[in-house]
Amino acid sequence: MGPPYWCGTMLYSICVQFFLQETLEKHHECLKKQRDAVKYRLKKLATRQTEITKKSSVIKESVIRKYQEIRAILDEDLRTTLSHLEMEERATVSALDGMMEKNCSLIQDIEQDMARLTVVLDQADKDTDAMSFFQYPEHHDMEAVDRVMDVLSRTDPSSVSLDEAKAEQILSLTNNMLLLICSQTPIMKTLIKSCQFTCWFCSDYYWTFSGMVYILYKNVEYVFLDSSEVCLDPETAHPKLVISHRGDSATYTDTWQQLQDLPGRFDTTLNVISLQAFKLGRHYWEIDVTGKTYWELGVTYTTIPRKGTTEDCWLGRGDDSWCVEFFDGEYTAWHGRVPHQLPFTKRFSRIGILCSFPAGLLTFLEADKMAPLFSFCAGTFTDCLHLALCPGHDHSGTNARSIVICNAASPTSDL
Repeated sequence: MGPPYWCGTMLYSICVQFFLQETLEKHHECLKKQRDAVKYRLKKLATRQTEITKKSSVIKESVIRKYQEIRAILDEDLRTTLSHLEMEERATVSALDGMMEKNCSLIQDIEQDMARLTVVLDQADKDTDAMSFFQYPEHHDMEAVDRVMDVLSRTDPSSVSLDEAKAEQILSLTNNMLLLICSQTPIMKTLIKSCQFTCWFCSDYYWTFSGMVYILYKNVEYVFLDSSEVCLDPETAHPKLVISHRGDSATYTDTWQQLQDLPGRFDTTLNVISLQAFKLGRHYWEIDVTGKTYWELGVTYTTIPRKGTTEDCWLGRGDDSWCVEFFDGEYTAWHGRVPHQLPFTKRFSRIGILCSFPAGLLTFLEADKMAPLFSFCAGTFTDCLHLALCPGHDHSGTNARSIVICNAASPTSDL
């Protein structure tokens, strides 16, 4: 006779309970390991954050010290230059003081002679003997005239002057120094120009070709490009955008152009992206937005949605693009549908876009003074980037002007 039924059921229940217990313990252990891994990553991120903050502080302190050194040198040179000018001024003023004293002394002597002569004249009025008047020595008059002429000849104001040639040379040198400083500032523009034409990093080899600089350093190739290496792709432009023949400008038109409906063409948002895509190096572009009341500028992955009304088609609204928008007098930076209101009200005429693949940084600047407007840190760009523009609607003629890439290349040029 076999075991009772309830024994089998109990055994089964015990096995299931044991299995569940073991499964839950394994799952708990797995979650614990995951939590520990996330905690460790969080710790590493905090450490990295601290490292970056410290490194940035060191860099900023070094830059501040250099500017302070420059200011100290300029202040010392100013003091030295002014001391020379002041010493020369004191010498000339002292010389003029001496001349003035001589003239004052001569005036006193003449007034004393005039007083004595007045006494003689008064006596002549009282004494009818006219011979007493002629007793005044005539040679006194001649001596007085000679003395006056001598003092006047030795105190000619035009004989005292500053060294005007020296002063002009000082002004010329200071002006040259000002021009030199202006040519090197804003320092960010100088940095970008140096990146466009050469590189100051230590490298084994470098060569130039068609405006590019290739650097081989630790088996990594860096390419520095500027606006002359990019043009707009008309096959991506919304049908209401007119792209110039050179590919350097986009202009809104009310007319829906009969263009081929290509997969890469934006059909809702007034966007156009560059023909070229970039995946390494550092890049800088300047966009002329003079006279415009609405625009969007930025960069985007090739994967940005092009069709339909989805919000991700707009620049900066999705995870595929980054932009700065100017609308109704306000600036907003966009990425991942997150807006960042910027504290600027001035209508800028040129916007610079600085993209650094090594750092994963995207910075928007006011190009004239190279003043930063906003920076995004992507950490690592995961795909090729295109320059992206939106000139916006014409807004009853108030926003009719084109949006222009400064110094853009022709679509047919060799890049």
